[in-house]
Amino acid sequence: MSELLSQDRDRALIALGDELSILLHHHAADVLLALLDNPFLDETHLCVLLDRKDLPTEMLEEVARRKALLKNYRVKRALAFHPHTPRLASLRLVRDLYPMDLAQLALLPGTPAELKRLAEDQLVARLAQLPLGQKVALARRGPARVAGALLGEGHPRVLSVVLDNAHLTEAQVLKVLSREKLHADVVYCIIRHRKWSFAYNVRLALVRHPASTLSSILAYLPELTVSDLRELAAPGVVSENLRRYLLAEIHRRLEGANEKGRDAGRLAQTESEPD
Repeated sequence: MSELLSQDRDRALIALGDELSILLHHHAADVLLALLDNPFLDETHLCVLLDRKDLPTEMLEEVARRKALLKNYRVKRALAFHPHTPRLASLRLVRDLYPMDLAQLALLPGTPAELKRLAEDQLVARLAQLPLGQKVALARRGPARVAGALLGEGHPRVLSVVLDNAHLTEAQVLKVLSREKLHADVVYCIIRHRKWSFAYNVRLALVRHPASTLSSILAYLPELTVSDLRELAAPGVVSENLRRYLLAEIHRRLEGANEKGRDAGRLAQTESEPD
């Protein structure tokens, strides 16, 4: 270590005030590590330090090792959100984050897939214990899997916002509709929704679902393909009452196709006759 760096390291151990604030932006890892032993370094200083995206890996590892530092939630959160925090430390820290911080971490573009998955797992596991206000907040802007889990719960105040969540995916809506024991309000809200009620695969799932009312789904039938209608009309897929409507729709389509074929044949014959 050069004499200048050695001096900076010694200063880092005892600096306070403006000098300490300046040293938070030092380039040398040894100097930054020495700051951790400075008795005047508080959580605000440490969070400023952890906001640096160019921190050496050894600095992040050392902060993660010091349990006394991690007793402070702001420090723990800053370390969990740092893009270069070692993997094992990140996975350990995520388990202690608050719900809204978990949601934010799961939605950050740079968060590793494994970390996103764990954050979502933690949120889904905690949903039953969360107060309604937090559930509504997560329903409004939580990640897809969390939104899907909240949709499946079927709370009226949650349903009023979760279907408009920009992160909610068709896959999650279909996963909810695959559950036979689903509150009828969930099915009703999906049927009435301005986006999801027009998604073709969601319409198929709604036709299949036993909680869907006949009057609500009959309007979908003319827009379904004949192959899908036939699949839905197989014995045991839907109620017998709905099955009769499906068979009638299939018959109507086939008759219409035959009629078009006959008309086309007559037209071709007319055009081929000499004047």
